[in-house]
Amino acid sequence: MYVINRRDITAEAHPFHLVNASPWPILTAIAVFDLVFHIVQWFSFVIFSHYWIFIDLFVLNYYVFRWFSDIIVEGTFEGHHTQKVRQGIKQGMVFFIVSEAMFFFSFFWAFFHCSLSPSVVLGGTWPYMCINKPNTLGVLLNQKEATIDILKLNPLGLSLFNTALLLSSGISVTVAHLSITSGQRRAAIKSLFLTIIFGLIFLFTQFLEYNWSAFSINDGVIGSLFFLLTGFHGLHVIVGTIFLVVCFYRLIAYHFLVRQHVGFECCSWYWHFVDVIWLFLYVVVYVWGN
Repeated sequence: MYVINRRDITAEAHPFHLVNASPWPILTAIAVFDLVFHIVQWFSFVIFSHYWIFIDLFVLNYYVFRWFSDIIVEGTFEGHHTQKVRQGIKQGMVFFIVSEAMFFFSFFWAFFHCSLSPSVVLGGTWPYMCINKPNTLGVLLNQKEATIDILKLNPLGLSLFNTALLLSSGISVTVAHLSITSGQRRAAIKSLFLTIIFGLIFLFTQFLEYNWSAFSINDGVIGSLFFLLTGFHGLHVIVGTIFLVVCFYRLIAYHFLVRQHVGFECCSWYWHFVDVIWLFLYVVVYVWGN
């Protein structure tokens, strides 16, 4: 059993937490850089690069796990997360979400810039997707010119199903939050577990949509924008789902109290942010884009 030593805590003359030296932030940054480096190599068809990606993911998960464990010990068992510290954590999470919103804003800006004011490079027009595909007769005749097919995404297909999933997950994570604040631990566990299931189904559905897609990321600026927007959103869903799994474990382990559950609050804010970004993405790309 972990023994709480509050001798140093009570001796502090301020409500702030002066953290100890930790190797996990710098090691995590190095692991992220190494992961991105090998992903770029994989895109460039460098041999054996995909094996390094799996190794980097394993190392990165280990570093993040150790980092999360230290923070949980500091806040839950050692009592370093005072009211002032929790307030600072919430402010930091708000600034982080705002920075992520600006990240997506840049891609939406590119989408609207190309669609509302198409340049000469795009032919002065904005079809949703133009892919040069040679028809069968052209291939048989060995013609260099190819026909142009206009492809559109169905806003009533898998994307609508994913929209319903994320809206349902937003409701379930809110129910879990309200259950924690009212002391209904069992209801919070069920609602949080349901939210995790919704997130996993969303990722699987997005994977199916990518496999069934008739275009790729290198099919013009529109294909690039589509996969950048949906791909980075999917990455945020993966991070949010991991965040939910960590909170699910902590909820089972009695780490969250009625008046002290800042970790779950940050998780719910992040998940609602993912929901809002997808709603805007669905309306702009799938509905208005068509």
